Amino acid sequence: RYQKQLTNELKQKGKNMLINQELERTLRSLRLSGMIASLPARIQQATDGALAPMEFFQLLLDDETTRRKDRLFDRRLKLARLNPLKRLDNFDWSFNPKTPKKIVCELATARFIAEHENIIAIGQPGTGKSHLMNAIALCAIHAGYSSLYFQIHDLIADIMEATATGQRKSLFARLLKTDLLILDDMGFKRLKYDDAEELLEIIMRRYEHASTIMISNRPIEDWPKTLGDAATTSALLDRLMHHAHMLSFQGKSYRLEENALAKNKKES
Repeated sequence: RYQKQLTNELKQKGKNMLINQELERTLRSLRLSGMIASLPARIQQATDGALAPMEFFQLLLDDETTRRKDRLFDRRLKLARLNPLKRLDNFDWSFNPKTPKKIVCELATARFIAEHENIIAIGQPGTGKSHLMNAIALCAIHAGYSSLYFQIHDLIADIMEATATGQRKSLFARLLKTDLLILDDMGFKRLKYDDAEELLEIIMRRYEHASTIMISNRPIEDWPKTLGDAATTSALLDRLMHHAHMLSFQGKSYRLEENALAKNKKES
């Protein structure tokens, strides 16, 4: 009797193994890598009686969904040119108490992107503008949006190279298609007239179709000096400021503080 029971159990295990192998082949042909990765653990849970049939199926679907979301996030993060270390959860809000935390946290929900609204972040160097705008863009990727970060002069250089190599159309398609475009260091250097026109074209074509974040150390009144043309500046600001959230950053510089601490530590 015991021998017969053992034989039946071995037959059942062999049958289950064949079914599992066939199931894995089917999942692989359908490219359901999330299900494949979690299948052994889920089967073990079901075998132990911890899962009902529908729970088993639902968990496999959840595993696949999670895997796809993670892979999509990784792919979008790689394309976005963002710093993954500049997040909301590691920002020191206490360093500059006047940092607009409430507004930043609201913008981190990414609702402004759905409304095609913009952000203009202005303030002194080292006050956390770039860190927080980077963090907002990371939150946008988590919410399912695409993002793309450029320092303005790097963008101009890329446009010049793309124009010279016949890739201009492809680059502009990417700039216009991305849900959130972050342009940093506005006003850091004076732009040539043609470069300012390139920037204006991007802003105009994204107007009311996608969201843009502009980051600058200079007040808006100084932008005509940077863009070199009052008409260009007026046209750019007209599109950028319409439906825009204005953020002002004041206070001490994180970088200067870190440099001072490092110097004191070295001397002590």
